Amino acid sequence: MKNININMVDLMGQYSKIKNEIDRNIISSIESGRFVNGPIVKEFSENLSSYLNVQNVIPCANGTDALQIAFMALDLKPGDEIICPSWTYIATAEAAAILGIKVVFCDVDLHTFNTTADLVEPHINDNTKAIVPVHLYGQSCDMDPIINLAKKYNLKIIEDNAQAIGCKYTFPSQKIMFTGTMGHIGTTSFYPSKNLGCYGDGGAIFTNDNDLADRIKMIVNHGEKIKYHHEIVGCNSRLDSIQAEILNIKLKYLDVYNSNRQIMANNYNLAFEDINEIRIPRVISSSKHVYHQYTLRVLNGKRDQLKNYLNDIGIPSMIYYPIPIHKQKPYINNQILENTNILFNEVISLPIHTELENSNQEYIIDNVIKFFK
Repeated sequence: MKNININMVDLMGQYSKIKNEIDRNIISSIESGRFVNGPIVKEFSENLSSYLNVQNVIPCANGTDALQIAFMALDLKPGDEIICPSWTYIATAEAAAILGIKVVFCDVDLHTFNTTADLVEPHINDNTKAIVPVHLYGQSCDMDPIINLAKKYNLKIIEDNAQAIGCKYTFPSQKIMFTGTMGHIGTTSFYPSKNLGCYGDGGAIFTNDNDLADRIKMIVNHGEKIKYHHEIVGCNSRLDSIQAEILNIKLKYLDVYNSNRQIMANNYNLAFEDINEIRIPRVISSSKHVYHQYTLRVLNGKRDQLKNYLNDIGIPSMIYYPIPIHKQKPYINNQILENTNILFNEVISLPIHTELENSNQEYIIDNVIKFFK
């Protein structure tokens, strides 16, 4: 067997290229003694705001907090309902449930893995207060119909952008916006494996509504605007200075990182598109996919066989997600979400990351093709 060392992500390979910048700035941050809410946090916030062309970026401790803070900022109460896909990471629902908000699950499109306005609308009722579209695996939901749906029913939109930072969406008018900036509030995670990841936990909240931004800034800091004057119920969720230093450097390279992911995804697509038992991810024309994950569907019950085969020859893979949220114990219900119930038996994600020369992608491709011959 070939001597290989393949990881799902190559964080150390990425770090080696920016090591001098990272190390220098971390040391500078430590020597400043400003470990929480230091000047670098504000600088990173402003730089990310400029990159995304959004009025306000409020950093926080992690992506789950970002979602919870978004629900708090919109003053959602126990018994209010939000609609989100069951086909997403648990945090999307968890952040609402912890506040007593009822989570109503909707299905997703079988080919793009994202929810749509048509799949959301049947679940709207008088208690519905918000829609939470998730830009899963790095691709934007089709936001124009979702925005129109929210206007029709006077609902808020909270975008879960944990996996799609840097993804652009083009409206029918040809206006282009980044995911996370189209709804009332957008949230993201800076978990290390994300396209823009720190070396610990981190997150952020985006909004073009300045009043909402002021409220969010209070919530992340114990509900205070003036020190020791607590105006609303808040929490403690702040991005530390060292993580801000790392993110501020990596933000400069985000477009390059995403471009490399797109190249890798295209290589996979070209190699697999004619294999009858594989369905490559479908990209909608209005979205610029940034491939946080490269996720295939494997038909005819062969997904687990493929995963075991790849594991035996040193190729890692992941199943995102082996159990959809509506089948998890805290949220279990009898909903029939037809596409979601298909996906958790078929999806598999292959390695994709920014360091192309270290990816051994040809070895991965050759062996996937060999499996299906």
